[in-house]
Amino acid sequence: MFSSVDTIWVLLGAILVFFMQAGFAMVETGFTRAKNAGNIIMKNLLDFCIGSLAFWAIGFGIMFGEDISGVIGKLDILLRGNYDSSFPTYTFAIFQTVFCATAATIVSGAMAERTKFSAYCIYSLVISLLIYPISGHWIWGGGWLAEMGFHDFAGSTAVHMVGGLAAFVGAYILGPRIGKYDENGHVHPIPGHSLTLGALGVFILWFAWFGFNGGSTVSATGDETLVSMGSIIFNTNLAAATATIVVMLITWFRYGKPDVSMTLNGALGGLVAITAGCDAVSPFGAFMIGLISAPILVFGIEFIDQKLKIDDPVGAIGVHCLCGAAGTILTGFFALSGGLFYGGGYSMLVTQITGVVAVAVWVCVTMAIVFSVLKATVGLRVSGDEEMEGLDIREHALVSSYADFMPIAPGPVLLSAAQTAASVDNTASLAEVKKMLGDHPKMTKVEIYTNPKKLDALKEALNEIGITGLTVTAVTGCGAQKGKKEFYRGAEMKMTLLPKVKVETVVCKVPVSKVIDAAKSVLFTGLTGDGKIFVYDVENVIRISTGEEGFDALQYDYDKARQEGIEALQYAYEKQINEAS
Repeated sequence: MFSSVDTIWVLLGAILVFFMQAGFAMVETGFTRAKNAGNIIMKNLLDFCIGSLAFWAIGFGIMFGEDISGVIGKLDILLRGNYDSSFPTYTFAIFQTVFCATAATIVSGAMAERTKFSAYCIYSLVISLLIYPISGHWIWGGGWLAEMGFHDFAGSTAVHMVGGLAAFVGAYILGPRIGKYDENGHVHPIPGHSLTLGALGVFILWFAWFGFNGGSTVSATGDETLVSMGSIIFNTNLAAATATIVVMLITWFRYGKPDVSMTLNGALGGLVAITAGCDAVSPFGAFMIGLISAPILVFGIEFIDQKLKIDDPVGAIGVHCLCGAAGTILTGFFALSGGLFYGGGYSMLVTQITGVVAVAVWVCVTMAIVFSVLKATVGLRVSGDEEMEGLDIREHALVSSYADFMPIAPGPVLLSAAQTAASVDNTASLAEVKKMLGDHPKMTKVEIYTNPKKLDALKEALNEIGITGLTVTAVTGCGAQKGKKEFYRGAEMKMTLLPKVKVETVVCKVPVSKVIDAAKSVLFTGLTGDGKIFVYDVENVIRISTGEEGFDALQYDYDKARQEGIEALQYAYEKQINEAS
């Protein structure tokens, strides 16, 4: 006999957890650049679909089949066994399928913007088929960790740490995005194109997490279960809210302003951390888990990004791996029954640490093998040209995910004012050059449109001839060829707007011909799409800060600036002496 209430509750939980796929898709899309939005959506869609088939075919049996030596479940191909309890087998199967898909989709964000779509699909198959089910069997399928008493109620380790560690290994083997780090290892942030989408994703995930944790009771009958359901959902919300506020305060103190993207990550980190012990801790314990997970998240993301030089565009490793492990271990401290702080001794804490370490070793070893094999065979990373142009167009023949417009966040390009201080004769003083040019020196604006991947080479070429001031703008457009062929639902579009960069500079001392020659030397390939150069006369230039006009407004007097700097230092020194005396 099945319980209709239990069945409906488990199915509702499954539906909410499935909705988390939309949350992950929005977070990852918003925290990455617009030129890769379509690729991110495809990966989130396909890892769920591939995972569903793989888990049905083999994964579910490995995870929940009859235990074999505490390590693996008995193989049950195409889920033909009977796993009924108070609800039907397929109700439990769909609930577990969406959990499997959650673990798989975490990796997409950490490896975003440079991973081959084909390689990602193969990864999705392997993690859903073997890696997640085997460690899941240890925890939830009656395996050796379950026998030890390892407590992971809804999957801080079983789901989130598994996905987060897979993301860590994948991002490490894959390498950072082009431009993320300079030759000295300094970080150049690459902002995502839409914090709005990222925030929408976080709110979707927060909402769906109530099904993720609350639905894991897999029962809605009995007074004790009903009380537990309420406390689980209350604890889940409390930990997330606490972590969000603490992360905001930490970033406010460290960065001078509260950081939006890190605070959004803070909400997710708190949700991940409380998932293991949401049924076992008091509201105070949930508060403490949220409080402790916040600095782990912030300093963990900074360490991964700045010290380890692992490029994780969305912070998935910090959120899911670090907070997942921390939340699981903290359950050993704060669990009302068996926790160290509640008279339970060290037994539960040691078991929690053992489980985290064992799963970490399993995932790191197996995923290192998987990603290394993919790298050596089908290839794990797209080419540099494909990455610069964007995976939407190269992997899916989709120039823009935004139809009539494309929001583009600036990449790792250092922008400066639209002016230059170059000199034909670098040994001549500004006064001498001004005298050579006459009373009314000609000023010219040079505007260059070209492929984004050529920007670094163009900047270097212009800098070599003395141009130090540029304005760089991300734009879209096409020439007489109407862009590359693009198809939408099988129909060829009449005009395709391609991603371009517009580079502007105003020159006076540097001959225009020299600027054009320098640009052509690095942009010319002889193929369609090299770009165009436009030349305009400039009537006047005014520097707002000083009121200087024309030639004077375009130049920067280094000798004058150096003298002003010396005078400022002398003034500060004298002031310090006077205050001391």
